Amino acid sequence: MKTLILSLFVMTTSAVFAQQSNTPYVSVTGKGKVTVVPDQATITLGVNTEAKDAQTAKTKNDEAIDAIIKYTKKMGIPENNVKTQYVSLNKRTKYEEKVDYYSAQQTITVKLENLDNYEKLMEGLIEQGANTINGINFSSSKMEEYEKKARAAAVNDAKEKAEQYAKVLGQSIGKAIAITESGTPDQQPRTMMMKMSSSGDVSAQSETLAPGEMEIEQQVSISFELK
Repeated sequence: MKTLILSLFVMTTSAVFAQQSNTPYVSVTGKGKVTVVPDQATITLGVNTEAKDAQTAKTKNDEAIDAIIKYTKKMGIPENNVKTQYVSLNKRTKYEEKVDYYSAQQTITVKLENLDNYEKLMEGLIEQGANTINGINFSSSKMEEYEKKARAAAVNDAKEKAEQYAKVLGQSIGKAIAITESGTPDQQPRTMMMKMSSSGDVSAQSETLAPGEMEIEQQVSISFELK
């Protein structure tokens, strides 16, 4: 009896699969894009110190990092927005002078949630000992909201394409039978802009940040029934 039930189940399931595989359908890919102005920035900066001995190099480096972290707290930046990325201590040689020395490096990231404070923050970080700026990554506090909008736009784009193909064939589309998300949010590259004075020097009073716009993209592949 159990064998009979199992056989009937296998036959029924196979029939369903066969029916689905014989259903006419059209598969298309839709893209959705939302352009927004970023309101946050993550700054990657570091401290590089050198000394004749390892302990001195490390101590100087730790003191600068400590001052930087204390300054971020003074600026009201949450602790979880300040993260250590990289720490190193290496022995190096100046071959021309035949002198050994030690180089200590630390890199941290600081997430700034209010771009109006950018100038003040950067000036303070440099004053506290930051001597390398490795990059700035812009983002939005409403990323999830914009991703949803881009996703909806991608679905609408896929539907319009499917309807266009079907119309040319004298047919129409039915319900969606398969959906696959194949895209991740993409951000247009950003750069830090330094304005030069007429003398050719970088002006401390000039605007030094150009966040521009971000393009958040989503992509989906959808299969629709053909009628």
